Amino acid sequence: MARVLVVADEVVEQLWTDKVFQHADVDLVLAAGDLPFDYLEHLANALDKPLVFVPGNHDVDLSGYSNVRGLWTKSGVPVRWPGPTGAVNADERVVDVAGLRIAGLGGSIRYNKGPNQWTERQQARRARRVSRLAGWRRLRDGRGVDVLLTHSPPLGCGDEPDGPHKGFDCLRGLVSRLQPSFMLHGHIHPHGVVRPDRTLGTTRVVNVVPLKVLDIPGGHDER
Repeated sequence: MARVLVVADEVVEQLWTDKVFQHADVDLVLAAGDLPFDYLEHLANALDKPLVFVPGNHDVDLSGYSNVRGLWTKSGVPVRWPGPTGAVNADERVVDVAGLRIAGLGGSIRYNKGPNQWTERQQARRARRVSRLAGWRRLRDGRGVDVLLTHSPPLGCGDEPDGPHKGFDCLRGLVSRLQPSFMLHGHIHPHGVVRPDRTLGTTRVVNVVPLKVLDIPGGHDER
């Protein structure tokens, strides 16, 4: 069982203070997008815990960067990575951190020319890659995905009717294939209204804006 601090979209001002240490018992920080990177670095450094994130539609474009032995490059040229220092970008990846297997898929539905926005077709292609990666891992060690970390919610499962906040239909299929214990997403601001958890099959779908602390079982066996 891992205790996880999950954040997205809205900065919790108290976490800039000593109140951050109220969460000193967490094992991992997860971020579902659209937060200042210095805020994420602060959380990880103050708590001295690993940080895994996916980018939101208001984050900078982090695609095309590679890290080999600590050297960041883009198109073969050494560069400074603009993402949060020391963090793991799980976008379109499957990573094992703090005893959890986490599949990630960032971004929102495309509504203008900004970064980290995808058409349904584009996101479906990315989702298939994540599914393949998870399948290869499962064949190797028999473990499934514990957490699906996304910026946007699935279509019709906690999204909104306006264009920018419409969910992705392909995420419903990805949940069905991966069957994670939790799907954690941001993008949908509560605006003072309680956003209840939802379920897709056996998966608990949680809107984490601005902050949730969750106990998540690890070592998800193959089903």
